[in-house]
Amino acid sequence: MDLRTVEEVDAKLLPLKKNQKTIGFVPTMGALHEGHLTLLRQAKQECDLVVVSVFINPTQFNNAEDLKAYPRQESKDLALLLENGCDFAFLPTAEVIYPKGYIPQKVDLGFIGTTMEGEHRPGHFDGVVNVVSRLFDIVQPDRAYFGNKDFQQVAVIKKMQKQLKKAVEIRTVDTKRESSGLALSSRNIRLSEAEKEKALIIYKTLNKGKEWAEQYAPFIVLQKMIDYFNESELELEYITIVHPETLQPLNQYWEPNATACVAAYCKDVRLIDNMVLVAEKS
Repeated sequence: MDLRTVEEVDAKLLPLKKNQKTIGFVPTMGALHEGHLTLLRQAKQECDLVVVSVFINPTQFNNAEDLKAYPRQESKDLALLLENGCDFAFLPTAEVIYPKGYIPQKVDLGFIGTTMEGEHRPGHFDGVVNVVSRLFDIVQPDRAYFGNKDFQQVAVIKKMQKQLKKAVEIRTVDTKRESSGLALSSRNIRLSEAEKEKALIIYKTLNKGKEWAEQYAPFIVLQKMIDYFNESELELEYITIVHPETLQPLNQYWEPNATACVAAYCKDVRLIDNMVLVAEKS
């Protein structure tokens, strides 16, 4: 069942909450793929009912052309949600999310808000913080589900949840990939098969980093990854190897769960991915 206003959400969800039903929530920007459906299935396993939102949030795009080009396929998304057992789809307009008189939330993200995506997409995480906190206020879920492909975004949302004291548990799910290894992304719709093949350099570079991490210090691995990637046709925006919680770059020494993050352009399509290079010792 699709809901479009705060009043409709309240009418459907508040009685269920009063009956002690747990609500799982998956916020999306639509153009749904197997990665989103994995989040939905995880939520279904752990909660009594699941709400999925589809909202292309204008405030997290720092590039008007990117916002314009972002894939939109509402009827297809709704059919996919129905097929996969979603209880409620929430499809608000910008006016519902940001009503007249809305006061933007301010969160001190510190370093995690200014590195990587924060550096290359100014204002992006302000938009993420505002849309997610607003969606949490409307849906009032018990648990919210996010994919680890958006590694830095997850760190930002956890920090936001802590600072704004949102009573929701943040759950994360591993990155889903095509059989080739390419990370699933709504932006992949904009790639031809030949371009998808070229974009595989991102996954290959991350795997090379994992191999090299067994022999070399982070700063050496980083340079090797950059050199390897730059043999490709994609345009590299950044590669960095970071601490999994602070996101501080690693230099001389490895940390458990040290993560390499990549952003690159395949023609005009911006792709991101990440991989743990050094697993936590069991």
